[in-house]
Amino acid sequence: MSAERKTLEERAQMSDIDRLRHSSAHVMATAILRLWPNAQFAYGPPVENGFYYDFDLPDHRITPDDFEKIEAEMKKIAKENQKFEWKGISRDEAKAMAQSGRLGGLSERPGNPSVFKLDLIDKIPEGEQISCFQNGEFIDLCAGPHVGYSGKCKHVKIMSVASAFYMGDETKPQLQRLYGTAFPTSEELAKHLEQLEEAKKRDHRKLGKELKLFHIDEDVGQGLILWTPNGAILRQELQNFISEELRKQGYSQVFTPHIGKTVLYKTSGHFPYYKDSQFAPVIENDDLAKVIKEGCGCCEVMERLGAVSAKLRSQLNERAGTEVVTEDRVMADDKLLDGFLLKPMNCPHHIKIYDSQPRSYRDLPVRLAEFGTVYRWEQSGELNGMTRVRGFTQDDAHLFCTEEQVAAEVLGCLSLVKIVLNTLGMTDYRVRVGLRDPDSSKFTGDPAKWDAAEDACRKAAATLGVPFTEEPGEAAFYGPKIDFVIKDVIGREWQLGTVQVDYVLPVRFDLSYNGPDNKPHRPVMIHRAPFGSMERFCGVLIEHFAGHFPTWLAPEQVRILTISEKADAFAEETFAQLKAAGLRVALNNDADKIGAKIRNAQLDKIPSMLVVGEKEAAVQSVAVRHSKKGDLGVKPIADFLTEITAEVKERRL
Repeated sequence: MSAERKTLEERAQMSDIDRLRHSSAHVMATAILRLWPNAQFAYGPPVENGFYYDFDLPDHRITPDDFEKIEAEMKKIAKENQKFEWKGISRDEAKAMAQSGRLGGLSERPGNPSVFKLDLIDKIPEGEQISCFQNGEFIDLCAGPHVGYSGKCKHVKIMSVASAFYMGDETKPQLQRLYGTAFPTSEELAKHLEQLEEAKKRDHRKLGKELKLFHIDEDVGQGLILWTPNGAILRQELQNFISEELRKQGYSQVFTPHIGKTVLYKTSGHFPYYKDSQFAPVIENDDLAKVIKEGCGCCEVMERLGAVSAKLRSQLNERAGTEVVTEDRVMADDKLLDGFLLKPMNCPHHIKIYDSQPRSYRDLPVRLAEFGTVYRWEQSGELNGMTRVRGFTQDDAHLFCTEEQVAAEVLGCLSLVKIVLNTLGMTDYRVRVGLRDPDSSKFTGDPAKWDAAEDACRKAAATLGVPFTEEPGEAAFYGPKIDFVIKDVIGREWQLGTVQVDYVLPVRFDLSYNGPDNKPHRPVMIHRAPFGSMERFCGVLIEHFAGHFPTWLAPEQVRILTISEKADAFAEETFAQLKAAGLRVALNNDADKIGAKIRNAQLDKIPSMLVVGEKEAAVQSVAVRHSKKGDLGVKPIADFLTEITAEVKERRL
């Protein structure tokens, strides 16, 4: 994580909670210096849910055993109610203070200059005011802002310690990074810590292993999910659910390959502009033999793979009416290299399906849907279970429509997302409408069409009945978008479903339909994915339900537990009856005591446990236990079967 220097304007807009956490970082630095006076500090910004400080401490490695004494010292500093005082200084004064060790210290430290502060001073633009903040004896290079007094920084907690390279650069020194958090009140801090404990219990990586839902294997590769049988059931049930809704809304299912030629992504504009987030191309065997024979270096090979022909450049620029491909990317045809990309997105493949036959305005909208697997290159340090991966399957769809149909189609996409979220009980969400920044060169296309698309997105978002915000500069490069940000049961936010309007790709691929005037017209393209990625969505669902899935999603819906072998015959009859009804059922008639069987089923989070003994067998009934509701009493097997099949069919929570 590199620390990008904020402008003075950005700092002035810091929220109250970030001011508190920024100030708490200084209080933490003061405490560390009281305990270890030789500590050399780099920077200490507020971050989401807390703050950190990076520092070098050659004579001591901070461990969790040190947290309590650091917190105790911080609380002393809070009681001292030290004033945070701003001081403007010249560049020469700043350098002199850093040379003496005073900056980022409690006093001058002869022979121990503040090396990181000297470097940070050099990064401050000429002419910008250099400032410090002092609380008690501690003074640090800082533009602020802060709270008034350290007394406000008393509800604090040290959370963790890690290693971090200075400025996020692996060629620079490795520092210690101490994380903490702070809140205005003890109640808010306690609630946050409780939430973190609950999050640990719900961690999808932990539950995924316990419930045998997925596996990540080093020999397969980090960020590549192996869906085990239980996880495959969860995923398939979600796919069946969304597929039913797609059929109702007139979508056509398609399948596309996992790779595509580089020219496909040169045409779309994704390659090589997004090559840092893509796997390297796979070169044609003949071309590979050719470059080996020619002795080409890696840089030349990548340059030749990313280059375009003069013909393709001319076509793309002519279609766009502006220079979207520059002259410097053109290379002679005999120098160009062909290859394939692991597909980073499905849209170019769907475009080719649309373009595979003539289209009339009577055919539109064309709605193509696919559970398509795509591949993105993520840094290994950013991978996280199922929520940040390198290979993921999107519940992807692309709609091709007339301009007049855009508003209605966007509404249809949003209604689909609402159905998904409401069915899963994820009703606490907000909506972001990503708009273009007119001053940025990132966004391409006709401004008038952008205005129309943005207006359609605003109006569609307003129909949802939930708060929505407009965020200039957050549109995709090809059009505005609507993102759903879901809050789970413990208050964490996740960006999941998205709907995007696209005027650019139909131009780049020269798509058309025959209009009522018998002339070619350009369709508008809409991208939508209610789940986003199946991997990420399932990871969020695991944590949202804490592994206690509703019956329709549960990999194992019912487990029959026998009290003794005298009930085996009835248990086997019941098992066959439930299985014939289409339920996912298991039978545990081993020799364990019934208490152990119930405990194991509870740990496996099986929604319904049916306990059967001689008594139950005699009356053709089962004692029903629910993993969350407990004992539900004895019921005739026919009644239980009626209830649970209705529950599954209606996808009840």
